[in-house]
Amino acid sequence: MNLVEMRFYIPGPPVKKDQPDGEDLSVDGDEPEELNAANLFYETLMEKAEIGEVAGDTFATFPDVLHLTPRGRFDIDMYENSLRLRGKTYDYKIQYQSIKKFFLLPKNDDTHTLITIGLDPPLRQGQTRYPFLVMQLKLDDEYNLDLNMTDELLQTRYKDKLQAHYEEPIHQVITKVFRGLSGKKVIMPSKDFTSHHNHRGIKCSIKANEGLLFCLDKSFMFVPKPATYVQIENISVITMSRVGGAVSASRTFDITMTLKGGGEHQFSNINREEQQPLELFFKAKNIRFKNEMAEDTSALIAAALDNDELMGSSDEEVDGGHRGSADEDEESVDEDFQAESESDVAEEYDSAHESSGSGSGSHSDAEMDDAEDEGLDEDLDEQEEERPKKKSKIDK
Repeated sequence: MNLVEMRFYIPGPPVKKDQPDGEDLSVDGDEPEELNAANLFYETLMEKAEIGEVAGDTFATFPDVLHLTPRGRFDIDMYENSLRLRGKTYDYKIQYQSIKKFFLLPKNDDTHTLITIGLDPPLRQGQTRYPFLVMQLKLDDEYNLDLNMTDELLQTRYKDKLQAHYEEPIHQVITKVFRGLSGKKVIMPSKDFTSHHNHRGIKCSIKANEGLLFCLDKSFMFVPKPATYVQIENISVITMSRVGGAVSASRTFDITMTLKGGGEHQFSNINREEQQPLELFFKAKNIRFKNEMAEDTSALIAAALDNDELMGSSDEEVDGGHRGSADEDEESVDEDFQAESESDVAEEYDSAHESSGSGSGSHSDAEMDDAEDEGLDEDLDEQEEERPKKKSKIDK
């Protein structure tokens, strides 16, 4: 059994916080700040546990960063061996050694990028576990940062890893400072994949949750919620299929990743235009995949042809029945009946009913080709080459 949460009830009247140098602010109409016993205990505990603002030297601070998981805005303080998330309600201290993955994933809107951090053990908030942190940052927010670090420390321990001053988009600064302090690799989308609309991510959903699926060199990553990480080496086969009615099925499809150790991950409502880019990526990474949509198309064509044949045979039976009744009528005609009348009857019943059918060849399952693997790290500056020049300034 693991202890995940403790709650204290601390009674006591409010305590007025002492003012510096005995200054009495009540003269100006402002009352001294009051702290109840619970808040006083909280501040004392944070100080003693060294998880407050006095926990060593803060090398860098990034204020008011939007987090999608867990939801909220947090100030990020980076220390020598850890980082701290400071929110209005919760504070988290995360050791760099607990960070297993660091992803830099650009959103399809060309305005934001997502920094995703994989944690082991996961972050806990009550009974909720967060194995991934997901931050959202604007591409055009310029950030000025002077590292709070001595020149001696910068030139010895962090030489060629950090620089004294940064003036770049905030997501780049966070990434470079984190990589310099922690020594972790930064994982970015694979160069082997580009979506139909020249994006790095594919819009899809896990159950009712919409998000983006990114194709990486050695894995797949779905963000923001639920953040899902799938290693390529653990995938047995990927199945591409259509689910739903005729109208929706023609526009979207699903992919199901079946794992070698059992279990699967399904990503739904993928635009049909992304089928070919995905197949090319699967081939490049030697991933075995099966296209059930081609089989469904063949089955529909075969069913349509069978239906046309049945309709044709039914028409022939009906046409034959008419001919039989016409012959009987001709046998009972009086000898005085005029030839023109016989000709009219023949024209009425001799008209033939034609049936037409259409069909097309089915697509066979695509075969896989060999391709070379690429490394995880990329030059972070390459991502900014085509970025819009308009920027907003944030100074620190």
